[in-house]
Amino acid sequence: MGPEVTPRMHVLVVHNRYSSAQPSGENRVVDQEVGLLRAAGHRVEVFERRSDDIAGRSLPGKAAVPLLVPWNPAVRAELAARLRTERPDVVHIHNVFPLLSPAVLAACADAGIPAVATLHNYTQVCPPGTLHRDGRPCFECVGSVASLPAVRHGCYRNSRLATVPLAVSLTVNRRRWWSGVERFFCISAAQRDVLVRSGMPPERLTVKHNFVPDPGAFRAGAGEQLLFLGRLAEPKGVRLLMAAWDDIAASGGVGVPLVLAGAGPLEREVTAWAAGRDDVRYVGLLDLDQCRQAVARSVAVVAPSMAMETFGLVVAEAMAAGVPAVAAGHGAFVELVEDGVTGLLHRPGEPASLASCLRRITADPARNQEMGKAARRRYEQRFSPAVGLERLVDEYRTAIAGRTESMGGST
Repeated sequence: MGPEVTPRMHVLVVHNRYSSAQPSGENRVVDQEVGLLRAAGHRVEVFERRSDDIAGRSLPGKAAVPLLVPWNPAVRAELAARLRTERPDVVHIHNVFPLLSPAVLAACADAGIPAVATLHNYTQVCPPGTLHRDGRPCFECVGSVASLPAVRHGCYRNSRLATVPLAVSLTVNRRRWWSGVERFFCISAAQRDVLVRSGMPPERLTVKHNFVPDPGAFRAGAGEQLLFLGRLAEPKGVRLLMAAWDDIAASGGVGVPLVLAGAGPLEREVTAWAAGRDDVRYVGLLDLDQCRQAVARSVAVVAPSMAMETFGLVVAEAMAAGVPAVAAGHGAFVELVEDGVTGLLHRPGEPASLASCLRRITADPARNQEMGKAARRRYEQRFSPAVGLERLVDEYRTAIAGRTESMGGST
């Protein structure tokens, strides 16, 4: 007998692309999954909207966007028609905010096509999806029927008005999500635990880590910098990192500079803080190749997030390049980083603990090299494209089989 041939699948990916003005790990994950499936011979099409397009709308068109967040009937009709024509095996939903809405679930039901959804954040239980407020983790809306705490605090863009459509959508569509999706892909076990505790149906929640393409750029030698790569925002731990680095600088430094790359609301603050210092460099927003080169030149990547990260793409990308990480010891980082083996975990929100880990990761180059090798091995076992493809296709088949069984049981 010859080798077993895997049947090719027909997948329709549904995604509202985030603004190009800010780096989006989620956009990148979606693009990489599409590319991975296509390279393996599967047929993949995309049904998408772009947040960038909102700027080109008329004033009434812009004003209507919040009204369509909970439900966009035009999207339902358009997607249902496409599904009836193309008949994919499965629909894979990613982000639906703000231009698609949960109406995509009704379209899948209309056409009788099974749907799966990757949960890139916590929008199933928290209107802005962060589980973070005022510099600390927040669980006020978890288990709340109407998400009123988020509205009261103005959790989305510090605006009660802007938070209302998200809170309404979460409230009115909660059961539709839970009944309309065959399989939810959580991108870490930590995320799944939170969602199960919130009341989501555990039998529909499975852990499927994001995969990371092999970067082709690997660390040679000890590295020449510590690197923060990501959104310059308070939940990402930028202010915490600045406080820890000031403490390190006051005691003589660690022999390598801190490089910060990215964009975000704290950009001016970071620029001012870095100005005139020879131990800090702010390099702005880097393209993908520049990011890979920056990671490969690093002693360690620093991920001091204050929020409960659902995955931590930058840590996995560092592992792929053979670079250890210093990360906050909560959320998904606890799964990604084996403390003392593939990197170091600091106590979340504590600058002294972060500073101590940064000193340790730079103090012993030989140990650091061992951590880098262990990080690369862990990447190959858990987060490589081959592992990602196998897991993704298996989950699609499980969703299709589940849908077939439920339809058979209802006839």
